[in-house]
Amino acid sequence: IPVKSISINREETPEAMVCGIPFGIKMEAKGVVIVGTADITSNGKSVNPAAQAGLEVGDVIYQAGGKEVSENSQLADIFETSGGSPVTIEAERGGKEFTAVLTPVYSEIDGLYKGGLWVRDSTAGIGTLTFYEPESGRFAGLGHGICDVDTNELMPLGSGEILPVAISGIVPGQRGAAGELQGYFSSDAPIGEMSANTETGVYGTLYQTPQQGETLPIAMKQQVHAGKAKILATIDGQGPQYYDIEIESVNYDESKITKNLVIQVTDSRLLERTGGIVQGLSGSPIIQDNHLAGAVTHVLVNNPKKGYGIFAETMWRYAQQTESAAA
Repeated sequence: IPVKSISINREETPEAMVCGIPFGIKMEAKGVVIVGTADITSNGKSVNPAAQAGLEVGDVIYQAGGKEVSENSQLADIFETSGGSPVTIEAERGGKEFTAVLTPVYSEIDGLYKGGLWVRDSTAGIGTLTFYEPESGRFAGLGHGICDVDTNELMPLGSGEILPVAISGIVPGQRGAAGELQGYFSSDAPIGEMSANTETGVYGTLYQTPQQGETLPIAMKQQVHAGKAKILATIDGQGPQYYDIEIESVNYDESKITKNLVIQVTDSRLLERTGGIVQGLSGSPIIQDNHLAGAVTHVLVNNPKKGYGIFAETMWRYAQQTESAAA
């Protein structure tokens, strides 16, 4: 009988401090994101320089006319001072870099040379911290990436700050309309910085340990199962509270990396206050069998009692990868 030798690597179960606290994000894009193109009236005709150059919504412009671009005003100034001469654009689409040549035209309305582009260079919002690693200072939050509201594409991270947030109100969710937590930045002083904006969440470093939370082992995917669980969430000034949920199903499909868990809120307190899952709860830790099992990611708009979650193991592994990339 043939005998085969195999090697087994024993991996220690990772642990992290569960948070469930709201945080604010101020994020500057790496370059500027095209969110729209426009026709320019010039010499009695409508011209679209951006379309003629082959630029599309969702493209990220890093450089124009040989100059680095990180703000809307910088790109506008390059077009305005071009005098109508062609401007070489360095950009990215779908992770691939390319070069385009855009020729600004004189706008009869503005009296300036324009490129026919609408672009965005920053975004801001609130979410929930999922976990924190005291030894490294790393955090993970949201459970999904920050996308541009117009293109629905992942915003390329240039720089980002983490700020403290105070919850000031709740718009309850209802069938067909997602609710939201309302809040504001309680200070302009950053409490941390972002190092990555990925499809699985945002990652970075906090300058100090957040409000003391419970340290739990992180469940491996195969340990998570259908059944009772809890989420740790902040919906008012009382801080993080545990609320009962049910994990209805577990899906290991890697193509739906942020929707591996189907969850339903069963806690009457949360249902009464929020109607279920609302915007701002993204990143709320999911606790099962005294393990960090996952994080809330999405709500079902037609049934706000239900939503999706991501495996905590997935977020933890992404956190390690972002640290390696930063190093």
